[in-house]
Amino acid sequence: MDWVVKFARSSIGAKAVVALTGAGLVGFVVAHLLGNLQLFAGPEQFNNYAHGLKSLGPLLWAARLGLLGMFVLHIGMAIRLQSMNKAARPVSYQSKKAQASTLASRSMLLGGVTLLLFVLFHLAHYTLGVVDPQFLEYKTAEGWHDAYKMTVIGFQSAPVAGLYIAAMAGLAMHLGHGVSSMFQTLGLNHPRYRPLIRGIGPALAALIFLGFVSIPIAVQLGIISLQGGA
Repeated sequence: MDWVVKFARSSIGAKAVVALTGAGLVGFVVAHLLGNLQLFAGPEQFNNYAHGLKSLGPLLWAARLGLLGMFVLHIGMAIRLQSMNKAARPVSYQSKKAQASTLASRSMLLGGVTLLLFVLFHLAHYTLGVVDPQFLEYKTAEGWHDAYKMTVIGFQSAPVAGLYIAAMAGLAMHLGHGVSSMFQTLGLNHPRYRPLIRGIGPALAALIFLGFVSIPIAVQLGIISLQGGA
């Protein structure tokens, strides 16, 4: 196992860990979006989906903790990479000009930390009921947790909807650069397909952003309401 530790401590290993954990997190984001979009199908469909997840019991919490650990590892390795880069260049440039880099590439670490803080708030709000304890008391006719009602009431708050939309914009900026970089880190950036690979990140980020923000916007406009789906 020594070679695993040595590899992870190297810059190449750290980049690989960031890329692999990033790929896992992107997969979760896509799956989470597909689940959330079932809000448009109405209360019954969405509550059946939510109940199916809750019925997993300990497995669901194991998955949540695993994802949170993956997120922390992703950010931790990104911080380590930044420290290694600074150590390799102890004297900063006399003049910095962002010619090839973009705002997204220069703010990846800050964006990741900000997203982690949002995820913790999101869990406290909708999963743990810390922000709005009454959310946990909403029940369906079957006695299940009424996740549909909880979500709609949550997004009826303009500040909550605004915070969510802002967080999804940050996520899109992060993914737009990170997904394309992931292919390069994992050695999948062939010159022939480079234009396509460079476009995958922004395209996927745009779709994810539009998908997620469509929900609070639909709630704010009354398209999704307590009376039923869209």
